[in-house]
Amino acid sequence: MDTRSSTLLEAAAALRSGVVSSLELLEAACAAADRWDRSLGIYVSRTDDRARAAAERADRELAAGRDRGPLHGIPFGVKDLIAVAGIPTTGQSLVQRPEWRAGGNATVVDRLEAAGAVLTGKTSTMEFGCGLPDPGKPFPVPRNPWDTNRWAGGSSSGTASGLVAGTFLAGLGTDTAGSIRMPAAFCGVTGLAPTFGLVPTAGCIPLGYSLDRVGPLAHGVRDCAAVLAVLTGGRVDAFITGDSDADLSGLRIGVVRKHHLPAAADPALAGVFDSAVGVLGAAGATLSEIELPFWAEANTATLVVAAAEGYAYHRNDLIDSWSEYTVAARALLATGALLSGADYVQAQRVRALTADAVAALFETVDVVVTPTAAVPAPPLDALADEYGHQDNAGVFGMVFTPYWNSVANPVLSIPMGCTETGLPLGMQIAAARGMDALALRVGAVFQDRTDWHRRRPVAAASAPESIG
Repeated sequence: MDTRSSTLLEAAAALRSGVVSSLELLEAACAAADRWDRSLGIYVSRTDDRARAAAERADRELAAGRDRGPLHGIPFGVKDLIAVAGIPTTGQSLVQRPEWRAGGNATVVDRLEAAGAVLTGKTSTMEFGCGLPDPGKPFPVPRNPWDTNRWAGGSSSGTASGLVAGTFLAGLGTDTAGSIRMPAAFCGVTGLAPTFGLVPTAGCIPLGYSLDRVGPLAHGVRDCAAVLAVLTGGRVDAFITGDSDADLSGLRIGVVRKHHLPAAADPALAGVFDSAVGVLGAAGATLSEIELPFWAEANTATLVVAAAEGYAYHRNDLIDSWSEYTVAARALLATGALLSGADYVQAQRVRALTADAVAALFETVDVVVTPTAAVPAPPLDALADEYGHQDNAGVFGMVFTPYWNSVANPVLSIPMGCTETGLPLGMQIAAARGMDALALRVGAVFQDRTDWHRRRPVAAASAPESIG
C-alpha cells in the first residue's frame, strides 16, 4: 500500500481486510523516510526497530481478534516537543536537557500507544516551537515537499511534510499561535487545533501555558477525527460516518474576508477562497458575510501572552545559555523581558473580552470560515531579516492563525485549492468552544466534494535530486 496516497482510515480498513499488514505499512513508511528524510528534514530521530516491534505486535493482536480501534497498526509521527519514553525530546534545541521526562510519555503518547499506533520517530520542529530553521545548528532544516526551496511551515514542520512524503499516515503537532494550521496549509494536509484544554498537554515542552494545544495532522478530516477521539480519551465521539451524501442543510456559515484578503495576498487566493465557500453553499449551508471582533487586538494579545509565558519558562536558560539558542528563538523569547505585568494582564483582559464577543458571534452562525494564510509556503530565505530575526511584518503577518489562539475555539485547516504555480492554500473552519465535531463535520463534507486533500506534489514521485 502506498503510504503517500492512502488515508489513515483507508489503511485501517485494508489492515482489517487482510490486504496489507501493519509491518508492510511500516516498511513502506520507512522506505519513504529513507528516500525523503534527507531532503525534507522530517525527523529529528527515527525509531525503526521499536516501530517494527510495535507493528509485529499489532499484526499478532489483529490476527487474534484484538482490535484497539482505527489507529491500531498505523505508522504515526510525533513532534519533538512531545515526550516519548526512551527517546530524547530535543525541542530542536541545544539548550534542552536530554534527561527531561526521559523515562515517561506525554499523556497523548500513552493514549496513542494504548490505541495501538506505531510510533515511527520524533518529527522536526522549530526551536521550542518558536524559532526558525537554522542550518548552523545540528538539527534538520524542514523543507516543503512541494518545493524544497520553501518552508514546510512551523512549528509542526516535520509532521506536515512527513505526511506528504508518506513517512507516516498521521501525526501529532502543537499549536500556540498556529503551529498545526500553518504547516497544514503550506503542505496541503489537514490539521486541527482542538478546543483549548480538550487534549492534555502534560509531557509537552510548553511555550504559552494558556495558549498551547496538542492536535492531529493527517491527510483527511475523518482521519483527524479518529485521532482526536483517541487523544481525548474517548471524550469526543469520532462522529463522522462514511456517508459521502451528508450535506450542510440548515447550517449557518459566517464567511470572513476582511483582513484576510490583503493587497499583498497571492493573486489566486480570493478566487480559491470564493470557490471553496461556494462548495459549502452548494452543500446546503446558508452563507453570510461577517467580521471577527477585536481582530487586531486579539492577534496582539496572542503574541504578548506567548512572549511573556515563553520568557517565564526560558528565563534562566536565556541567562545561562543565550548563545546556544537560535537567533530567532532567543529574540522572540527575550521579548517577554520587555513586557510588564500590566502588559500581560491587559493582554489577558483583551482575550477575555474577545472570547465573549466570539461566543456571541457563534450565537448567530454555527461555524466561521477564513483563509488560513494569504500566501503559500514562503521561500526559506524570506523568513528572517539579515540579522536572523523573524520577519513579523512580512511572511508571518500574512498568516491568520494567532487570532484563534487568543480564544478557546477549535479551528481546523484543510486544503482548499492552489496557487497558479501549484502550491497549496488552506481554509480555516472554526466552531464554538467544545464544538470540535461540528468543525470536523463541515470539513468532511467539503472533502467529500473536493479532492484537494488527496493531491500530492509531482516532485515527490521523483528522485530527491530533482526537487527544488
